[in-house]
Amino acid sequence: MRLMFLSVFEDGEKIQARYTCDGLNISPPLKIEGVDPKAKSMAIMMDDPDAPMGIWDHWVIWNIDPSMSKIEEGVPNEEDVLGNAVQGANTAGTIGYMGPCPPSGTHTYRFKLYVLDAMIDLKPGSTKKMLEKAMKDHIIQEALLRGLYR
Repeated sequence: MRLMFLSVFEDGEKIQARYTCDGLNISPPLKIEGVDPKAKSMAIMMDDPDAPMGIWDHWVIWNIDPSMSKIEEGVPNEEDVLGNAVQGANTAGTIGYMGPCPPSGTHTYRFKLYVLDAMIDLKPGSTKKMLEKAMKDHIIQEALLRGLYR
């Protein structure tokens, strides 16, 4: 079974302005298909590898219910969301989603989905690095969705 991670933009296409700092700055809707039945949770990380100061983390969220096939747009910027899901801190130090806002040129934004065989025991506001360390031996599937914005 192949894991599918989809949104309102196709992989490698432009992210609509409503999901960026030029619009409503809300998370885009996401669709997930093909999750392994052994999954206990899912995590999503969104980052910008083209940021001038190095990779900029825009969104860190974990303990998403693996039966959730759709995440509606506009996940609130609160610690606890979507039932048992927990949000971490982005590079700006705030909780929740921070939309694309490149200073110049076109940047690629990577939405990474991880299907895990465990729940992750981290406090809200934890960083992407902390989540990556906690997930290390628990990833059973992963998918990537890339969006562009300038």
